[in-house]
Amino acid sequence: MAARYRVEVTATAYSDLRSILDFISADSPSAAVRWLEEMERRILSLERFPLRCPEVPEAKELGHPYRHLLFGNYRAIFRVEARMVWVLRVLHGAQLLDTSTLEAGPS
Repeated sequence: MAARYRVEVTATAYSDLRSILDFISADSPSAAVRWLEEMERRILSLERFPLRCPEVPEAKELGHPYRHLLFGNYRAIFRVEARMVWVLRVLHGAQLLDTSTLEAGPS
């Protein structure tokens, strides 16, 4: 049986989720709720095998292997430290990643 990781979502990632929810809700509130429920389910799935997700190419210069969980047009950016998974951002795939926001996450 694989060991479980503890998943923590930062305030910045929660803010990202709220913004995306508001954006999708403008067209379809029910689709927004379905999207949020599925994204939360996928984020929580990081309790098992978070290293299955690919590394984020933009963050290599930071010296830590940030990863992303892809879901539709969005990606949850996270890093793994010991038995913890820190979800730092949730962004649209076309959105450029500001690596300075990753450095501000938990250490």
